[in-house]
Amino acid sequence: MTRTAKRPLSSAASFMVGQAAAQASLSSCPGCLLRRKFAAFQSHSRSHMSMRPLAALCTMRDTPAGPTLGATYGASGQPCKRRRTAHKCCSTSVLATIQPTQVADLAEGLEAPVQLVYLVTLLGFLVVGAYLVVRQVLIRRELEEAAKTLGDRVRQKDATCEDYFELGVILLRKKLFTQATKNLEKAKKTWNGEPDELAQVYNALGFAYFNMERNELAQAAYRQAVDLQPGYVTAWNNLGDACEKVKDFENAYKAYKEALAYAPDNKVAQSRADALKNRVSSSRA
Repeated sequence: MTRTAKRPLSSAASFMVGQAAAQASLSSCPGCLLRRKFAAFQSHSRSHMSMRPLAALCTMRDTPAGPTLGATYGASGQPCKRRRTAHKCCSTSVLATIQPTQVADLAEGLEAPVQLVYLVTLLGFLVVGAYLVVRQVLIRRELEEAAKTLGDRVRQKDATCEDYFELGVILLRKKLFTQATKNLEKAKKTWNGEPDELAQVYNALGFAYFNMERNELAQAAYRQAVDLQPGYVTAWNNLGDACEKVKDFENAYKAYKEALAYAPDNKVAQSRADALKNRVSSSRA
């Protein structure tokens, strides 16, 4: 029996055979089928959604029916172990890239409002400070002008009792207590007005003596004020303060109670009377 020698294939035939073999091998390899399906899925979803990183797909769990899209295959067709570290490294790098940017954006967004708040607060303090300074300057200038005018009248011996009183009050506001008492004493001696108005002179005189540490004269002046005008709440409070300073708590408490009798909502008298109530009760017991 003669053997027929095999004829060599032409180049076109060999190419077709190679293609068929390649197709057969691709169709039989599960990994190749998976890659082709994944490539088709990518091309379909590219225009609709952003792709997940491949490392994230590699960490998907297997279902009971078999490996999911996240499984990888070797040459034998068996699923390989997943590389969870790839997804972890990928997510870490993404966070490392995004987080400083987000913090910088947040800081940049908050910087302008915080600076604006500081600027508004600073401007508010400056405005209030400037207002107080200007107000003090204007008040001091008015006092100086009034004191100069009244002083000229006194030196010319053309001053009335009201001029002496006004000059004494101005000197009290300037804390010149010795000069204030001199003018207030002249106002008291030359007073020709209403007795109720004279109570204000005695109250101012008592305030001057109180600040000069002459407490007895201060109490006497305050008592003259409340005798002339019984409803003079300020004089009653000043009398209570003068008595309290020398630890005469009984008379101080009585003075505050008299002030509350004419002005029940007076906060100064109410607070001091409450503070002295227990002390007076204990001393009486």
